[in-house]
Amino acid sequence: MLTRDRVAGSALVLLALVTAWETRRLPLGTLHTPGPGYMPMVLAIVLGGLGVLVALRGGKSPLLGSLRWPEAAHAVAILLGCAFAALALERLGYRLTVIALLVFLLGVMERKRPAVVAAVALGISLGSFFLFSGLLKVPLPRSPWGF
Repeated sequence: MLTRDRVAGSALVLLALVTAWETRRLPLGTLHTPGPGYMPMVLAIVLGGLGVLVALRGGKSPLLGSLRWPEAAHAVAILLGCAFAALALERLGYRLTVIALLVFLLGVMERKRPAVVAAVALGISLGSFFLFSGLLKVPLPRSPWGF
């Protein structure tokens, strides 16, 4: 029987297998001198083990067919907003992309007041840009207009 926990546990095992497969290209190193693939492999093993436990113990959870998702449209809109941000980041720059994404999420999806939306969007966009680009020296994309 397909229950919610069995499907979720199987998905975790699948994610662990994909992670372990992708990690095979990186050197593992040893316990005393771990390589760049060591921690992802350890996490994949732990995730796979926990996924197996969830799947094996999931017999008493509700059936997968009983799952209802009334917020599906909301989730799809958020996913599309994130896809827009991924595509627009290099074209519009970090600050304008974050402003546009937050205006969409807070203004359109959550219907917050315009003053709150503007304050949060500008504050997070400019503040995070200052933190990462200015203080931490992480190169973030700029818009074609230099902003």
